[in-house]
Amino acid sequence: MAIDETLPEELAKNLTPDIDLQSLGSQFDLNGKIAFVPGGYGAIGEAVCWALAVAGATVAVAGPTGAKAEKLAAMMRSQGYDAQAWALDARQVSDIQSVVDEVAEAYGRIDILVNCVGIQREQTLFEVTEETFDLMYETNLKSAMFLAQAVARHQIEQGEGGRHIHLLSVRSQLALRGRGYSAYCSTKGGLLMLVKQHAMELAPHDITVNGVAPTFIQSERIRPHLERQEFRDFILSRNPLGRIGDPIEVAGPVVALAASAGAYVTGQILYVDGGVTASQ
Repeated sequence: MAIDETLPEELAKNLTPDIDLQSLGSQFDLNGKIAFVPGGYGAIGEAVCWALAVAGATVAVAGPTGAKAEKLAAMMRSQGYDAQAWALDARQVSDIQSVVDEVAEAYGRIDILVNCVGIQREQTLFEVTEETFDLMYETNLKSAMFLAQAVARHQIEQGEGGRHIHLLSVRSQLALRGRGYSAYCSTKGGLLMLVKQHAMELAPHDITVNGVAPTFIQSERIRPHLERQEFRDFILSRNPLGRIGDPIEVAGPVVALAASAGAYVTGQILYVDGGVTASQ
């Protein structure tokens, strides 16, 4: 028998709710949105910027000197996308505030923050210096706090909600034996809780806050390490999918969280890691 002949009418209706098919088709559309991407250079940052632009967003990319950011923005403009660059020292709160204000003034709004700012220095517990720890703390965690604060103020004033997406790492959850990741892991673990707490505080303003946490991803920085067979075998042996991820595989989830597809997701960390965290 057909289902609608055996179930009460109201229950049958609930199984096939009204769906706006046109809305489904635009779930990943970012046309008209302004995306601010500090740290938007390097393998993952560049992929994120390109993905946002292809989805329709205007991209404001920022970097320490502005040179790398401007090179990327110029390349994007040459392909017909709307992108501009700003110089930003993310370790300086005053610089964060002024650059965010400039971006908001230039475009009239900021809809999306994708925080790609971050560095890694490998030192064991007994090697870590105060200088190195302060550098990683200020770059990886302090900057995230004040980038979010500055952008959220504009988004609350705009009154139309917004999106915050922070780039973390699997090291926000997983420690690593035999390596010097004490300072790095502590800053990424702190960023994980920043995401969750900011999600709670900004939810009344319809601003979602999430994190994307990749494992090792193909890039110029890690290529020399992956060329060492012993290291490559070690990394792949811990990865259920058995391969190194591509930057665009990180950028895709970022776009999903930035778009209406991610409107009901907040306070979450999406691990883009080939199953590494699930297997630990």
